[in-house]
Amino acid sequence: MKIILATDSFKGCMTSEEIENAICSLSSGKIEFHKIPMSDGGEGMLETFIAAMNGEIVETTVHDPLMRPITAKYGITTDGTAIIETAKACGLTLMSPEERNPMTATTYGVGELIIHALHSGCRNFIIGLGGSGTSDSGTGMLKAILENYPSEKDIKNVIEKEMSHCRFTLASDVRNPLYGANGAAYTFAPQKGATREIVIELDKRARKFAEKSAVIMGKDTSNFPGAGAAGGLGYAFLQYFNATFQSGADLLLDLTNFEGLLDGADLVITGEGHADNQTLMGKLPERVLRRTLTHNIPVWLIAGRASHCEELRSAGFTEVFSITPDCMPTEEAVKPENARANIRKWVETYLSKPVV
Repeated sequence: MKIILATDSFKGCMTSEEIENAICSLSSGKIEFHKIPMSDGGEGMLETFIAAMNGEIVETTVHDPLMRPITAKYGITTDGTAIIETAKACGLTLMSPEERNPMTATTYGVGELIIHALHSGCRNFIIGLGGSGTSDSGTGMLKAILENYPSEKDIKNVIEKEMSHCRFTLASDVRNPLYGANGAAYTFAPQKGATREIVIELDKRARKFAEKSAVIMGKDTSNFPGAGAAGGLGYAFLQYFNATFQSGADLLLDLTNFEGLLDGADLVITGEGHADNQTLMGKLPERVLRRTLTHNIPVWLIAGRASHCEELRSAGFTEVFSITPDCMPTEEAVKPENARANIRKWVETYLSKPVV
């Protein structure tokens, strides 16, 4: 039996690779597994894309969201493409809960990663926008890039002279605009430590920055889908670098020749930490499902917890599994050792003699 594994991470718990390795190691040797570690552009994006593109991970010193020096990683592929997971430089997890304040947190370190990649010869960039702890509309990133060229006074000149041949692809499934009721501040800033008053101020800042940027660049991308990604970092890439968005999951599925691997497959297993009806709004398991259904291959969805299961089955998932016992609190379920134990029980129950 041939089974394709293409799961997202269980965020804050296990990476995609760890989940797939656990399933393989615990299963019967009679199963032929093909592992495709996945990411939608968020947590684990760097490692999964580098594995898919046969690249290497490099390190450099940048500043974190609070402007403290840290060592951050990014990837370079054999064709000179830079893979940047922005959370490595501006991620929420780089700050303690007490330190989180999107009024002061900056994307400066993301600009430093871009400059380092430029100096390494990269001109093509794949940028993952998940997991940020910032809401500065990318102003920090732009400041870092501008400061690398001290003879220049404005970012437009830098881009035209130094970066005109660069291509930026944004790996993200977020479709929010920069500001407004559905913008970056109102939608995401509360998760990053913002009070109601801070949210209102952040939204005003984003609007003013967009007005200024429209004059500088002669266009306005603030309402483009995805401009609000990563606290407005998506907007800065759209507005200043003519970036394009692509579903991170779709991009990775293309890079790994997913549909070619489906030839002769008996089952596809995908998953995420929490599956519900939001899964069907372009999240990674849904992208895996859509591609697999055209091949008439059953798709199982596993999740730490799952709800709206009938809706998920109606959408095409053959089976939907919640691996966490109902009696186990979430704070216990997200501990890696408990998640692995829950995966083990699921494998013993459903993959000892797979029925598809």
